[in-house]
Amino acid sequence: MGVIARQSIKGALANYLGVAIGFVTTFFVLTNCLTQEEIGLTRVMVDAAMLFSSLAQLGTSSAMIRFFPFFKDGDRNHGIFGLSILFPLAGFLLVGLLMLLFRGPLVEVYAEKSPLMANYFYMVPMLTFFAMYLTVFETNASVLMRISVPKLVREVGVRLFNLVAYLLYGLGVIGLDLFVWLFCGSYALAMLLALVYLMRLGRISFRVDREGLPPGILRQMLGYALFMTVVTLAGNVPLLGSLFLGAQEGLQLTGVYTIAFYIANLVDIPYRSLGAIARPVVATAVREGNWREVNRLARQVSLHQLLASTLILFFICVNLDALFAVIPHGADFAGGARVVLLLGLARVVNSSLSIASDVLNFSPRYRWALFFSLLLTGAALWLNPWLIGRWGIDGSGAATLLAYAVYYSLLLLFIKVRLQVSLFSMAQLKVVGIVAALVAVNALWNVAVHPLFGSGLVGLLADAVLRTLGLGVLAVVALYRGRVSDEVCSIVDKLVGKNKR
Repeated sequence: MGVIARQSIKGALANYLGVAIGFVTTFFVLTNCLTQEEIGLTRVMVDAAMLFSSLAQLGTSSAMIRFFPFFKDGDRNHGIFGLSILFPLAGFLLVGLLMLLFRGPLVEVYAEKSPLMANYFYMVPMLTFFAMYLTVFETNASVLMRISVPKLVREVGVRLFNLVAYLLYGLGVIGLDLFVWLFCGSYALAMLLALVYLMRLGRISFRVDREGLPPGILRQMLGYALFMTVVTLAGNVPLLGSLFLGAQEGLQLTGVYTIAFYIANLVDIPYRSLGAIARPVVATAVREGNWREVNRLARQVSLHQLLASTLILFFICVNLDALFAVIPHGADFAGGARVVLLLGLARVVNSSLSIASDVLNFSPRYRWALFFSLLLTGAALWLNPWLIGRWGIDGSGAATLLAYAVYYSLLLLFIKVRLQVSLFSMAQLKVVGIVAALVAVNALWNVAVHPLFGSGLVGLLADAVLRTLGLGVLAVVALYRGRVSDEVCSIVDKLVGKNKR
């Protein structure tokens, strides 16, 4: 776990640096420089590109993680990098052709409620290409246990590039057309930086050395990759909310959803690093048939992600009023408060349990992943238009949460029965109990302490700071006394030891 820990920490630091930049950009620049409709446009364009790029990859990322142990050989790795370039290129040509053929119907979906999206739909294929290879290059770095720099490029670089575009547009230096080009170009620049980093590692090869590979491994890899093309649809469920919302309710409401979506995204930041570096290790343990190690890793990842995600969501929710009070035009976005909770809960469920999907995908029973993927995607496709039509923006969050609830209920039962892998432990119940206690303490604070600060902005901010500090201390003490995690207790012990010295 040494490499996992080091790269996870570095990746998490990159993520949180990106969050800090994203916080300032989203809440103090984006809301000031763009209208709600323009914010919605950027969200729908990115989500559409991410959806198409995941299909165009043809399962390359999953196949690389699963089969890299067979290719691994010193520094050259038998040309798996070359395969990771060719597979997505073929997929992009196919998806691009389909987007061209069905451009009319796709544009028509947004023409009435979101004409701005219809006008700029032609940019989506280009954005798809950049997003696709950015993900592929990240996966290459991940299997080489070097995820921190690509994470820095995606989480920090893209946000900085976007920040420049927002400011230039907000200051009137450029028009909307050039802004959209610069916005998409930020992903192109990130893709190129990730490629340069891979090349500098000197551990990639375009030449596929068949003699150094097990017989039939390329055929197995291709079959698995094509199979995972459909399975990856499950990872795009959170994107469907903005796409359906833009089509049914328009980009203005999608702009409100975008701010709520960004806030909820903070919940699963730890898993972006932990999951990226843990998957190759899980894949290796599965390949070696070490199911005891698979169980240990799965429970450890699930526990720590549940711990991190629930606490992050809790502190987000108790500070929402203060957040909307300080951001420019915050009242225009405050209507997304409930969807923050719904999307946040969906993120808690997904990030805490998604290691189960990884275990299934890397196991000999990976074909069952197709069933579960279709189940999750089908549930989201049915629930989103139905609930959005009834509850508006809240319906999009509820649809995502319900779809995940159904999906993971059946998936966890399956891997327990067929693979003898369980994610659950008593420590997770302790986490739930601690968070429930914090919710109760927060409710008492609202009744007994909050009125003392008055209704002004200064009082609201003072209340938020003291509330966060007080509840934070209670959370640390409860986690330490409850011995929820040896790793957390070790960190606390080291901090206390330093203070004593």
